[in-house]
Amino acid sequence: MPRILVVDDEEQIRRILRLTLERAGHEVDTAADGNEAVAKFDPARHDLVITDIVMPEKEGIETIQELRQVSAGVKIIAISGGGRISPEEYLDWAKRFGVHRTFTKPIDRDDLLRTVAELTGVQTT
Repeated sequence: MPRILVVDDEEQIRRILRLTLERAGHEVDTAADGNEAVAKFDPARHDLVITDIVMPEKEGIETIQELRQVSAGVKIIAISGGGRISPEEYLDWAKRFGVHRTFTKPIDRDDLLRTVAELTGVQTT
């Protein structure tokens, strides 16, 4: 079963994503910021990373760049609720750094699960 690393500075978002993914049969690790994500990421263990873009400490774009240095082929979904600019603008930047999919918050559960299945190649319950 695919293992997913969920990165978001908002505890409630991490919890909702973790529960949604676990109920669909995935194994999930979480990180509260980019620094923790880079420290936890293991390319032999994680098949997919879902990361917020706007975070304190280390924001999502920098996190994506560092994850790519560890594993160029890691599949990444970027999420954003916006900040100083609209979520779409943040996510456009993420696309330039090679993320596979983007979602604005709030995230549609079914769309997320379909995308995770597509990127991991594993259909879940």
